[in-house]
Amino acid sequence: MKVVLFCGGFGTRMREHSETIPKPLVEIGYRPIIWHLMKYYAHHGHTEFILCLGYGGNLIKDYFLKYDECVSNNFVFSSGGKTIELLNSDINDWRITFVETGIHANLGQRLTAVRRYLEGEGVFLVNYSDGLTDLPLNDYLERCIAKGRSASFLSVRPSQSLHAVSSDESGNVLTIKPVPESDFWINGGFFVLRKEIFDYIGDGEELVGAPFQRLIREKGLYTYKYRGFWASMDTYKDKLKLDSLWASGNVPWVL
Repeated sequence: MKVVLFCGGFGTRMREHSETIPKPLVEIGYRPIIWHLMKYYAHHGHTEFILCLGYGGNLIKDYFLKYDECVSNNFVFSSGGKTIELLNSDINDWRITFVETGIHANLGQRLTAVRRYLEGEGVFLVNYSDGLTDLPLNDYLERCIAKGRSASFLSVRPSQSLHAVSSDESGNVLTIKPVPESDFWINGGFFVLRKEIFDYIGDGEELVGAPFQRLIREKGLYTYKYRGFWASMDTYKDKLKLDSLWASGNVPWVL
């Protein structure tokens, strides 16, 4: 099944880390987050990717064009480096389509821009490219397909430390409690979409906006609540947290 990855945003909340690379290329350990995500999908048998490029798209192309398998694989070095024998491979079975979808395009426009590369796909996967999980993907996929909805997405608990507040009309606080203790869920960015999703996206519309509101009215939108590991990389603080997990060997998303 094809996997569409949104890679074109500016990643403004990561600018304190780097102003020279797009967020999908920000590294966790020795590889960028987009690689970790693609490895996750490939582990579950989904190895055909469509990258929706925008800001820094040339750098993402360059990363894969100059991809060095030796960084994350065992190998035999001989003849003074003239011969390198890989003992295993990361991406030998990957097929990656690189598509320029515009510097300032929103997600709905980026998805529409790659529609022709999804011909013949009744169902396909879509991802924001900034989150990692240990979700049993194919079980989730089977559940979404069985529901028969036009669009499905993963709901998760926020990974940030937030407090949910309720108040009356006068501003008097009624309750304040940590988000994990409240019934608060967010869009985790792991989508399963059917081809009819394009019938719901108008010109210039954001994906999770008017199109999803139309689906809600028609009961065509499904979400699956997952309580397992999920983490996003929205800020530099999030990157440091993921780096810490990697350094400690506690990497639930690595399968």
